[in-house]
Formats: sequence, C-alpha cells, structure tokens
Amino acid sequence: MEPRTPWQALTRPRFLLGPWPWRAAAYLATGALAGAAAGLVLLVLGVFSLFLVGLPPLLLSGPALGALERFRLRLVDRDPAPDPHRVPAAPGLAAWLRLRAGEPATWREFAYALLLATVLWPLDLLVLAVGAGLPLALLSAPVQLAADGHEAKIVKAYLVTTWPGALATALLGAVLLLALAYPLAAVAGARAALARALLAPRDAPAAGIGEVIASRARLVDAFEAERRRIERDLHDGAQQRLVALTMTLGLARLDTPPGPLADQLAKAHAEAGQVLTELRELIHGIHPQVLADYGLGPALADAADRSAVPVETDVELPRLPRAVESAGYFAGCEALANVGRHSGARRARITARHAHGVLRLDVEDDGRGGADPARGSGLTGLADRIAVLDGTLTITITSPPGGPTLLRVEIPCPAPQQTAPAGSASSSPRTASSSGRG
Repeated sequence: MEPRTPWQALTRPRFLLGPWPWRAAAYLATGALAGAAAGLVLLVLGVFSLFLVGLPPLLLSGPALGALERFRLRLVDRDPAPDPHRVPAAPGLAAWLRLRAGEPATWREFAYALLLATVLWPLDLLVLAVGAGLPLALLSAPVQLAADGHEAKIVKAYLVTTWPGALATALLGAVLLLALAYPLAAVAGARAALARALLAPRDAPAAGIGEVIASRARLVDAFEAERRRIERDLHDGAQQRLVALTMTLGLARLDTPPGPLADQLAKAHAEAGQVLTELRELIHGIHPQVLADYGLGPALADAADRSAVPVETDVELPRLPRAVESAGYFAGCEALANVGRHSGARRARITARHAHGVLRLDVEDDGRGGADPARGSGLTGLADRIAVLDGTLTITITSPPGGPTLLRVEIPCPAPQQTAPAGSASSSPRTASSSGRG
C-alpha cells in the first residue's frame, strides 16, 4: 500500500528516492510563508476590530485560513481533508455569519490561526533552515569558491580557501542533506497531524453531510405536518360522513317493517359501523388527537390502555416540541406492539421523563427477551426515526434468552418553557388491564 503521510513513508527503504522529502520541505516552506502572512493579516484585523466593529472580522478570519491550510495538507497527507463547516439553512450573509460564529470548527480554526501566526511559522522556518538550508549551503562551497576565486564563506561562520576543503565541505553537505531528510519529514508529519486535528478531524462529517442532515430533518417535519393534515381531513370529512350514513341506516332500519329489506338494512348498518370503527383506528394510528391536544404523557397512557398486554405507566412529562412528541409516541407504540407480538410477556411498564434536555422513554417487559434490531420487528425503522432527531435507541437484554427486555429511547430536545408538567399523565403508576384494543 502506498504511504499516505510522511510518517508512513519514513519506514520505507526507498524513502530518500521518493517524493516525500521534497513534499515535506515544500510543506514547511509554504507554512512559513503562510504563517508570516497570517500574522500580518491578524495584526491588521485585530487593530481594525478593536477600534471599529469588534471581534467578528478577527474571529471569522479563521475559516479563510482553515481552507488554505486544508489545501496545503495535500502536500503531505493524501487523505482528503473535508470542510467541517455546515451549510446554512437559510440564504444570506447574516445566516452564514450566525452559523459560523456558533460553530466549534470556527473557533478551532481561529485558535490554529493564532498558533500559526505566533509559534508554528518560526518553527517551520527554523526546521527548514537546519534540515535543508544548512546542507545546501555546505553543498554550495565549490560553487562559491569558483565564483570568488580565493575563498568561500559558509553560513557566515566557516571559511574554505582550498579545493580539497571545498569538496570535503560539499560531501559533508550531501551526507547531512540525506540524514536530515528523516527528521525534516517527521516534523512535517507532526505539523500536518496537528493541522488536521484542529481543522479537519478524520471522523468529522463532510460539508455536504450537514445539509443532508438538515434536509432529512425538514423532510421529517413535512411528513409529520402531512400526517396531521390527513388526520384532520379524515376526522372532519370521511368520518363525519360515515357517522351520518350510519345514523341514516339506523333510522331507516327502525322505520322498515320486518322482512328481507330490514335484514339488508341491518346488515348495511352493521357494515357501516365496522367501517367507522376501522376508520377511527386508522385515524388514531396516523396521528392521535390526544397527542395533539394534550401531549405525550396522556397519549402514552392511552396507548397503554389499548395494549394487548397489561401496562403500568409512570409518566411525568411537560409539553415538548411536536416532532419529539410524535417520535416518542410512535416509539412507545412500536415497543408495546413488539411486546404483544413477540415477547410473550404477562406485564409491561412504560417510564418517561424529561431531564437535562433529554427525553428518556423506557419500555420494559417480563417476556422471553431476545429483541434484536437486525431481525427487523420494527426496531430498525424506529431507530431511523429517532436518529433524525439526533436521538439514540438502545436495547438492553438483562438476562437473555429469558428476559426481561428493556428498550430505552433517548431524544435530545430543549427544556420546555413551563416549569410545571403540562398535559402529562399522573405521576403515580397506573395499570391498564384491558385485554385488547378498545
């Protein structure tokens, strides 16, 4: 495998014959130039910011230097250096400035700019002077002696007056040039590693990933809004028409004398009632009205009442952002559905709390255990739903294969404005003893 950094190349037997010594020298040389220029620019911007407009121009000089340094990394690091900055959600300079000022990457770039302008570029220049400048000066002794005709003064300290001395000096320079190529490349590798750690960590997402995450979140918001619209349309439209149809059939049945027609009307009335029940179940599954009106706590209590397995609820929740409440509700419903279908449990328990900016929902059952997202059962899609909100889904099986199973959902969300719980279920445990969906 081809080496990708000077450190990897140092262990190769053909290091001196390859391009890495020259690449390392070029990286240090351009670093010295960039650092000197950065020091001058930061000094001017510092004076300008201090007396005129404050800190932002000085702070935002970091991203420009960061982009230059990520470009220079190509000299000694073949792995791409991605831009760690996110794409603003809104167009315009103001949105760009607000996003950049709040990003950790901007502050890391500013810290690197200060480090480069004060410490790193003199160090680059010193290493380059010792590792390349001194050997080249010794190598030039015969040229200087031939040009002067009498003597050659090497680095202002060593005087050569004879051709044997000049040739010996040149030979020493060649040996030093080869020997010092190794520490020169090592220093360049260390400098590149420092630059990457501050400006482009290898595990940092590329710039486009931020836009993908933002787009995915917007799609989820749009999807939830569409779910609510469909629920309202079905509730206010199709459901009301079915209610009217059922009442009309019931009245017609009462007014019809016994006979075949009355039997057909009775059958139609029963079918309309069944369709109405199924439509109500469908509307409840799309987006339950209790969730929109009262919040996640009562919605989880309602889901527990409708569970096929008796469920105890211990829920104390304030009103949370709609997307968080929706994700938490459907996570709880999916978990309860899995309990009823797969666990063989006799009882289950839901615990939900919001603390320290995190919604935590625990669903525990006394079933056989063995829950595994890799086997499907709705948990993979559930993890995807939670991941959109920067949440985590963990499944803990305390005693496999005999259970119990604890499914924990954690969703980061800001602390609510109100201090007292609103729209939450009672803090005391309650038992849902229904044996089916009601």
